[in-house]
Amino acid sequence: MSRKIYCIANFKPRPGKEDAVFRALQALEPNSHREDGCLQYTVTRHIDHPNAQGTSYPIVFHEIWASREAFEAHCNRREIKEFFAAQVESPDGDIEDANVCVYSDEPKVW
Repeated sequence: MSRKIYCIANFKPRPGKEDAVFRALQALEPNSHREDGCLQYTVTRHIDHPNAQGTSYPIVFHEIWASREAFEAHCNRREIKEFFAAQVESPDGDIEDANVCVYSDEPKVW
């Protein structure tokens, strides 16, 4: 069975801050791609499309990690912790809200 962890991280920038947030998240990509166990780490923007009319936060990270341990090591990196502290948790940050979820492709996770 797969041990992969799939992470979807949704970000809602404060008004007028979407470009700044997108650039700040893009800046996290190069170092994350070098991490052990990083299989995919891509920041994306929501676009309008007639075949996909759901709602979403405007910026979403799509991540795939080789294991839970690799994902946890990523989350504990200084660069990631500092980003969340400054941009998400701080009232002065550019991100109004974030929703980060992880998933497995196994039929049942124990």
